[in-house]
Amino acid sequence: QVQLVESGGGLVQAGDSLRLSCAASGRTFSDYAMGWFRQAPGRGREFVAGISRAGARTVGANSVQGRFTISGDTAKNTVYLQMNNLKPEDSAIYYCAADLRRPHPTAFVNYYDNWGQGTQVTVSS
Repeated sequence: QVQLVESGGGLVQAGDSLRLSCAASGRTFSDYAMGWFRQAPGRGREFVAGISRAGARTVGANSVQGRFTISGDTAKNTVYLQMNNLKPEDSAIYYCAADLRRPHPTAFVNYYDNWGQGTQVTVSS
């Protein structure tokens, strides 16, 4: 099991940047894949970005390509989501998740074993 705690959300204006953090404990981040998801009111949980075990590979959703970057710090056991040029449609609760069984991230919610509590991101126009 892995415990995940997100932080860094907030209220910003369109065009601003935020960096979300996901601190992991229980197992070292280099042992499993991690993903960031988001969920807006009335919508399902959407894959945003993922990073493979030990950070060897990253992947992002088309909607955030060129704006969001996922990275990991194995020394701090923390995964980050740098979000630039934020848009109102990026407003959602952002969750990090750990897939303990696969080395590479996927977009499938059900593949992830542990989730954080989420952090709210609100982008005003």
